[in-house]
Amino acid sequence: MDIRVAAYAIITDDNNRVLLAHWRHDRGAAWTLPGGGLEPGEDPADAARREVWEETGYEVVLDELLGVDSRVIPLEQRLSEGKKVPLHTLRIIYRAHIVGGELRFETGGSTDKAAWFPLDEVADLQQVNLVWTGLALAGLSSV
Repeated sequence: MDIRVAAYAIITDDNNRVLLAHWRHDRGAAWTLPGGGLEPGEDPADAARREVWEETGYEVVLDELLGVDSRVIPLEQRLSEGKKVPLHTLRIIYRAHIVGGELRFETGGSTDKAAWFPLDEVADLQQVNLVWTGLALAGLSSV
């Protein structure tokens, strides 16, 4: 079994919007929380801040650890071609707020744009289940 450890952030603003990144893959695309995989030896909090900056252009402060989501993706549901085993994902989710930077799109990474969405419109988006997991952990899923 492969394993992937990643860190993500739930970031909202005063207008009741959430910041999402548009993840793209050769087999599809969807909106997700800004964040991504840890580098070897990297602290999860450092990874969350780095990934948010890379994908959105914003510098953030992490307010709290919301939780860790553990999920096993069966081999037949994996998106990466040529994989021979299931994938165990550990997704560390923080609440964060912006302290600098400005919205921009990532180039050469796994996302191609970032945007703010009203919380009541998130359900209409093509999104990965991580968005709902993060919103639930932040107490925002009933919005």
